[in-house]
Amino acid sequence: MGKKVKKEVEPPPKDVFDPLSVESKKAATVVLMLNSPEEEVLSKACEALYKFASKGEENKLTLLELGALEPLFKLVTHEDPIVRRNATMAVGIMASHNDVKKSLRQLDVTSAFIARLAPEEDVVTHEFASLCLVHMAVEYNSKVQIFEQGGLEPLIRLLSSPDPDVKKNCVECIYNLVQDFQSRAAVRDLNVIPPLLELLKSDYPIIQLLALKTLGIISIDRETRVMLRENQGLDHLFKILETKEFNDLHVEALGVVANCLEDVDTMQLIQETGGLRKLLAFTEVSTLTDFQKNAAKAIAKAAYDQENRKILHEEEVEKCLVNLLGTDNDGTRIAAAQAISEMCENLASKQAIGAIGIPQLVQLLSSDNEEVKEAAATALVNLTTANPSNASAVAEADGIEPLISVLSAKRDGAVASATTVLTNLATQEPLRLNIQSHGIMTAIVKPLSSTNSIVQSRAALTVAAICCDIDARIELRNAGGLEPLVKLLHSKHDEVRRNACWAVMVCASDELTAAEMTKLGALDILEEINLSFGRKNNFSEAALEKILDHNLPQKYSQSGYLSPSNIISDGFYDYGQVKPGVKLLSLEELSSQELNDHRAIILVNVKSSEPEPTPSTVEEKIQELSTRTGISTSALRKSSKEKTSSTEEKPDSPGRSSSISKSSAREKGSRYVADKMGGPIQRDKLHEFSWELHLSEIEYELKCNVVPIGKINKGTFYHRALLFKVLADKIGVSCSLHRGDYNRAWNEVQLVDDSPLGIPGLLLPPQVYIVDLMYEPGDLMKEGSAVADRYCRI
Repeated sequence: MGKKVKKEVEPPPKDVFDPLSVESKKAATVVLMLNSPEEEVLSKACEALYKFASKGEENKLTLLELGALEPLFKLVTHEDPIVRRNATMAVGIMASHNDVKKSLRQLDVTSAFIARLAPEEDVVTHEFASLCLVHMAVEYNSKVQIFEQGGLEPLIRLLSSPDPDVKKNCVECIYNLVQDFQSRAAVRDLNVIPPLLELLKSDYPIIQLLALKTLGIISIDRETRVMLRENQGLDHLFKILETKEFNDLHVEALGVVANCLEDVDTMQLIQETGGLRKLLAFTEVSTLTDFQKNAAKAIAKAAYDQENRKILHEEEVEKCLVNLLGTDNDGTRIAAAQAISEMCENLASKQAIGAIGIPQLVQLLSSDNEEVKEAAATALVNLTTANPSNASAVAEADGIEPLISVLSAKRDGAVASATTVLTNLATQEPLRLNIQSHGIMTAIVKPLSSTNSIVQSRAALTVAAICCDIDARIELRNAGGLEPLVKLLHSKHDEVRRNACWAVMVCASDELTAAEMTKLGALDILEEINLSFGRKNNFSEAALEKILDHNLPQKYSQSGYLSPSNIISDGFYDYGQVKPGVKLLSLEELSSQELNDHRAIILVNVKSSEPEPTPSTVEEKIQELSTRTGISTSALRKSSKEKTSSTEEKPDSPGRSSSISKSSAREKGSRYVADKMGGPIQRDKLHEFSWELHLSEIEYELKCNVVPIGKINKGTFYHRALLFKVLADKIGVSCSLHRGDYNRAWNEVQLVDDSPLGIPGLLLPPQVYIVDLMYEPGDLMKEGSAVADRYCRI
């Protein structure tokens, strides 16, 4: 590897006096000699103190305590060159002691030592002045002083000194200084690249190493990398990499190359000259773990750029990275997995790595090293995102079980990545069912309870992806996962809250899970979120709607609307309109209240335990409905028959459908509802219809504010519309229920008109009609027509 830098210079030539021999007990006497007016005495005293200080740290501290530093420093600027030289030697050797450095900073010595780097000073003065600056430059304030006092220029000039000690000290001092960005820019302007590259040819490894370290720092800046390329710096670096004897310099040389690889121009140049292929080959066969690790890091850094990713793919970097996954060093595995994550931005690389690297990454999920787990899981995230074939490959590599195991890992990053991979896999139904069979819903409870917002968000997304299956929802409910999920609705993080709303929406697909979440406060929280402009989102509104679909009394009172899919069942009650955020009391609570003068609560109790009616069970359904609602069996039987029979169409009239399927059943059903609720009412006699008194009499009779709908014989718009919806739901007729102002309510149906051209098979878009239950029962009024508007509004 070459010679080592000499540790100290040759002794100065003999003067008139013999050299002084200083022992600790005589040191104080020699220090006093520093005040002598004679140059020979001063020279000998400085030389003696230098030799005394060079024997160890204890002696340096002794001289400091004896007050030698200040007079020595004054002599650094003495007019006699020998005195200056010897004083510089003494202070330079003492400067390695921390206490001495503190004192030197107080004395503001940097300008004096920078002056000692002048060309007219001898080599020894250069050596120890630069040595002092090396020690001073480790502290920020001193770095600033050296920079501001012009110290960089003489330091760079002395990189070409014939003396290796001077070179070593100057390059080390520059290395310390360029940690600051101002100095990095300054050394570039002072053309530091050529002398640094020349130092790479030095016979002294320490000089080569320091030169590489300095290049590694300054090549962080793009402008410096351009200069390095223009000065054929890459050739010097690759010569070091190609020389086995320089193994101890390979890691630092690679660090400089890694910075250069960030530039597309440099990457292309290295590719064209074959350097990139050589670098990948070095990486695979190197026995230096740090080299392999740093090479993988360099690839990851270079892969930030799209063009660089393309070049790396052309050189088959994927094979190199996959091979590095199989090394025994965890640091190398981590770096390789991180590089794979970056390369996945290139679709071709993503596919190539997926074909050869997924089994190795799956294996790393079971590593004892938590960082390895995290890096492997993150790489799998990038490989499986929007890539079904790679997702399938993870399952084929038996990756589902270890991924679920990672959900209990110690590092939040590993947990977050594992949940994302599972979410990516769950987009394919066979994989989703496979994931579910491994107990994912039990394992996801811990991530849902995490304090890390990223983990919370990803876990909620996984729940949304898996819980489209009822068995998964049952498992989550039994595992206690609903409580932490509902708590996430309170999150201040938009993404967490959004994904939690998404998951709640999915989980609310069945009645039991929706009811459980309602008990946990999901309904109240979602209502609160949706009242906030800044917190609500599309999923919060959908989640609230989904939960309300299993709490129809609350939904109707709050929104004033029930869709055709909202089937009214046993226990439904119409409390009347409430403001958003107001929670209804239960039916039991309302029934136990004392009679009051508030609006009567209308109860429906028509739920059947049997399947939906079929022709063979219509009669049983009619009997049950009659028993529960008090409606005569003959009327129900007649309505049911008319619903399934073919009848003539009514004549055309303004605002009405000309030819409508099932119109007779709806018409007769509408008339039945009207008859049950007091018959048709003339529009101008509506104010004489005393339905309020009738309701009051029923309440008084029952001693209760809750009135069964079957007891009502005089009903207005909202009673009739509710009863029509109940009957329509029972016989399978699709209709919605809408609440208006001032006791108004109506039903809407969607019907398909016959083609006006009479073309068989040509279907027009369905039209919305409002069913008249008050004035001309059975009429259908087209939505938006004048007659419909008059019906819905006073």
